Amino acid sequence: MPRFRVSLSTMIFLVILQGAAVVLFCGWYVQLSPCGSAPSNDRVHVLLLSSWRSGSSFLGQVFSQHPSVFYLMEPAWHAWTKLQKSGAHALRMAVRDLVRSVFRCDFSVMDAYLPEQYNVSSLFMWSHSRALCSPPACPLTPRSHFSNQTHCAQACDARGLQGAEEACGTYSHVVLKEVRFFELESLYPLLQDPSLDLRIIHLVRDPRAVMRSREESAKAFVRDNAVVLEQRNIPAGEVQYQVMQEICRSHVRINERAVLKPPPFLKGRYKMVRYEDVARNPLEEITAMYDFVGLDMTRQLEEWIYTVTHGKGKGSLKEAFKITSRNAADVSQAWRTTVPHSKVRRIQEVCKGAMSLLGYRTVNSEKEQKRLDIDLLVPREPYQFSWLPAKTEHPSNI
Repeated sequence: MPRFRVSLSTMIFLVILQGAAVVLFCGWYVQLSPCGSAPSNDRVHVLLLSSWRSGSSFLGQVFSQHPSVFYLMEPAWHAWTKLQKSGAHALRMAVRDLVRSVFRCDFSVMDAYLPEQYNVSSLFMWSHSRALCSPPACPLTPRSHFSNQTHCAQACDARGLQGAEEACGTYSHVVLKEVRFFELESLYPLLQDPSLDLRIIHLVRDPRAVMRSREESAKAFVRDNAVVLEQRNIPAGEVQYQVMQEICRSHVRINERAVLKPPPFLKGRYKMVRYEDVARNPLEEITAMYDFVGLDMTRQLEEWIYTVTHGKGKGSLKEAFKITSRNAADVSQAWRTTVPHSKVRRIQEVCKGAMSLLGYRTVNSEKEQKRLDIDLLVPREPYQFSWLPAKTEHPSNI
């Protein structure tokens, strides 16, 4: 039998060649089945993308109160506060990297933004997160129960963020609410990251209603307005309109990028939701959002959603940043009887393109504005998707 001798240099060459082949194969195959790290424990990452005073705090609670969700409200607030002399464009990468780390349950990124000796309470609106009020972060609220922000703030503050990291790693879904992204391109690295399974829910609201709500809490937005306007010197009377124009433009950019010829890694990962549709049909719309991200609706959640959307009144100024029981339909229409028509006309001018794209009809007179029997919401086609696995039947609606 013939024998073959292989020199040491040949063996080394063959090993190198084999390694190169594996690297090339991984590079080609990564879009289908990444050779690197797969999403840890099949965890789903959800970004609730919106703008200020658009109902995003309520939507955040819809996810926060779900027993499978670790929720955090606006972690990018820390970057904007720490680096407030910059503009939104310059801060977008810092915001993206901060969000990526939190999605991975790595809270060490917060060291750059928090005081030297910090507690859980140093996190922005931390008590709005049921997961930070529940084990293992805090023994106060069983995971199957709804949290109380006041009780949580009193009982669950702890030194450092180790408990938050530990808690984050025990949930199937990590959900972050953000109002500080103005385009999708800066999120592309997250959408292409094989360790993340990212879904984006884009919440929009009628700009005329947003303007009314912003004016009621104008002092709270002074710092954010400066960042949105890139620190430009804008006359005081024009600031709100200029900010609204930037917000409306961002909604157009985001929606068009996601819907018109989206890159392959974005397909099936984006869902736009209008606040007004949620106000009219809360259970139907929220169930559809749960389906989109792979969460089950429960009877307990159905009852909670019904309660907080079928209260009385439109909410007071003191409740501007709180989730209380209100009549959601009344809240969505409040601008029509309280905002002067002159301001409505101006908002319609600066947000005309966005209103047309998102399905909001304009009004041409004060009389038309105040006739609540005239529907200003253009019906939208139902959102369809088929890439998620089949789910069990949902409980019947209330």
